[in-house]
Amino acid sequence: MLDQAFQQVYTKFKLHFYQQVFSKFENREATLTTVESFCMEVIVALDRPTIAEFSKLMNLSTPNASYKINNLVKKGYLEKVRSSADKREYYLVPTQRYLDYYNISYAYLQEVVDRAKTRFSPADLHKLEQMLRIVSDELMPEIPLSAAGPAAEK
Repeated sequence: MLDQAFQQVYTKFKLHFYQQVFSKFENREATLTTVESFCMEVIVALDRPTIAEFSKLMNLSTPNASYKINNLVKKGYLEKVRSSADKREYYLVPTQRYLDYYNISYAYLQEVVDRAKTRFSPADLHKLEQMLRIVSDELMPEIPLSAAGPAAEK
């Protein structure tokens, strides 16, 4: 039962994201391909990754990752910011153009959280937060995320 409930919540978040992506195509506002949308989701989730970190997580060769990144830079959704410590290294930073696009989808997550805050007691919310942190930190170690979270939250 827990697996079904977890899958249902996960699926609803995915479907909402896909609705938002495809509604942009229908309105001809989006210039991102589906694969580019997924790449940007990963970059936001990793919170300023290097090209190497992005390519490693996506299991892409560095040239293939660089090609995808350069297309996103050309479209104005991504910036490569040079590291002050190592001038050969660049951090991938979403532009405001992408964050505006992303926040449309992220707003749904916030809406669900706001609904939970009105539905559950503070004690239940605290327990839910603890459980989600354990799931993220301990039960999903294969997917590294920074403690700060996605850049759009900042």
